[in-house]
Amino acid sequence: MTSATPTLLSPVAPAEAPRSALAELSQETLALTKRLFLQLARRPSTLVAGVLQPLIWLVLFGALFANAPAGLLPDGMSYGRFLGAGVIVFTAFSAALNAGLPLMFDREFGFLNRLLVAPLRARSSIVLASVLYITSLSLVQSLAIMGTAAALGYGWPGGVGLVLVLVTLLLLVFAVTALSLGLAFALPGHIELIAVIFVANLPLLFASTALAPISFMPAWLGWLAALNPLTFAIEPIRAAYAGQFSLSAVVLEAPYGSLSAATCLAVLAVLAAGLFLLIRQLLDRKLS
Repeated sequence: MTSATPTLLSPVAPAEAPRSALAELSQETLALTKRLFLQLARRPSTLVAGVLQPLIWLVLFGALFANAPAGLLPDGMSYGRFLGAGVIVFTAFSAALNAGLPLMFDREFGFLNRLLVAPLRARSSIVLASVLYITSLSLVQSLAIMGTAAALGYGWPGGVGLVLVLVTLLLLVFAVTALSLGLAFALPGHIELIAVIFVANLPLLFASTALAPISFMPAWLGWLAALNPLTFAIEPIRAAYAGQFSLSAVVLEAPYGSLSAATCLAVLAVLAAGLFLLIRQLLDRKLS
């Protein structure tokens, strides 16, 4: 008669609770964002150039027009303080306009195809990672310019003014990032995307109130500046530097009427939402 062989029962590990869709989306987005920051750490010249170029503009243009005639600028503002708001916005705008380049290079090198066949919870994490990365990069570069402007004696928007500056920059960055990401999927390659960036960059800067007030411009250029999204970002920031924290205060005297800071922010918010809705179908089709 054979005796029964005792069996060792190994303890059964408790089953892991399924994670929520939001937690998985957050994990994927943070992982893809970390990858973009690792690329930046390996090529820091991108960050350095993004700060150095507008810094040169701030120093050189501020010195060039330091002796501007009285009455050229509103409220007797110094040209350095007037220019500071324009350079801050230009810095954020330039960084956001380049948002589509990493995604375009992923397309050309085949990495995007690997992501599309990967078991991602939501492929929208690819877009969200780009938005998070560019937003962080734009704010870092803009804060660096703001710190330099303060060191040069051009002031610092403290308290509520700083909040207004950051909100304005975020709205502008969201709008331009949406446009750049759409171009990254609509254009055939990075050469075309870089060409669009170069063509759009300086004309949009000069056709805004970054370098001169509308009252100093010819009529046709004043109309262009009054319709330029950069102007809607520059003027609230300029008002914040001047100490005008009220959202109801008039910050832009456009040829078609007077606009308050709240109206400028509303225009930027509508523009950002409209551009994201406009490219949504394109992103869904390309990422499906």
